[in-house]
Amino acid sequence: VQLQASGGGLVQSGGSLRLSCEASGRTFSTYGMGWFRQAPGKAREFVAAIDWGGGVRTFYADSVKGRFTISRDNAKNTVYLQMNSLKPEDTAVYYCAARQWGVDYSDAAYEYWGQGTQVTVSS
Repeated sequence: VQLQASGGGLVQSGGSLRLSCEASGRTFSTYGMGWFRQAPGKAREFVAAIDWGGGVRTFYADSVKGRFTISRDNAKNTVYLQMNSLKPEDTAVYYCAARQWGVDYSDAAYEYWGQGTQVTVSS
């Protein structure tokens, strides 16, 4: 599985961005998908995840609950992260990741990673 993340950019505090992550292959629906982020000098951290299949279950870090929404479109092999009410502390490189038949809060559990997309929120 190859993952291609896109949609990052520079936005003012309070603004919105939508990240996309397109996967290759024909088994996308069997993969749980996660978004992680890494700010300069900090460890990579969990942001959000969506379960495999129809994506009924979603999971969020406390820091983004109520502001970010993860979703998936299996017909397009794509997972999205809608980010609203962005804050300067959301500035980071955002990575999408895939784990077959499940999701996890730990980045070590994921098998495949995208290349990352930079999100910068100015104050």
